[in-house]
Amino acid sequence: MIGLLKKKAREFYDRFISLKGNPRSIAMGMAIGVFVGVTPTIPFHTVIILFLILISRQNLTAALLGAWITNPATIPFFYFTEYELGRFLLGMGPCNVAVQEYSVREIIAAGWSLFYPLQVGGLVLAPFFAVPAYFITHKMVLVLRRRNHDRDGESKRPAPETWNPPA
Repeated sequence: MIGLLKKKAREFYDRFISLKGNPRSIAMGMAIGVFVGVTPTIPFHTVIILFLILISRQNLTAALLGAWITNPATIPFFYFTEYELGRFLLGMGPCNVAVQEYSVREIIAAGWSLFYPLQVGGLVLAPFFAVPAYFITHKMVLVLRRRNHDRDGESKRPAPETWNPPA
């Protein structure tokens, strides 16, 4: 299990350091991905990210990497926290999912009493992860590029803070 986690962490690191683009675009992409990843919209994460990246023109790969904040190990934590936060903010009691009659209307009503607080809690919680993700990612990109720049010695490239490789 530990070996698998190390392997996945290494894969994430390798993808992260190979990202192209300016540090701001990479950091914004990561923040968008983390924001969407924290919200309870799991079947639509990729579609939402593609739409947001299309209109904001940020780094798509970083956004897709950021969405992996939600994974099988973190989903229970996020969904429980989001539901309870949403329920608290909306002043709702615990949801009773027992359906008395199996009509479409009754099933939708039961689903809505779970979905609505989950979405509200997710939208409130997401910035608490996305904003730090932006600053951490921006700093990491600058540090890693500086380290690679220094390791290469005299390079023909400008300093990492101003380096914008061709798209």
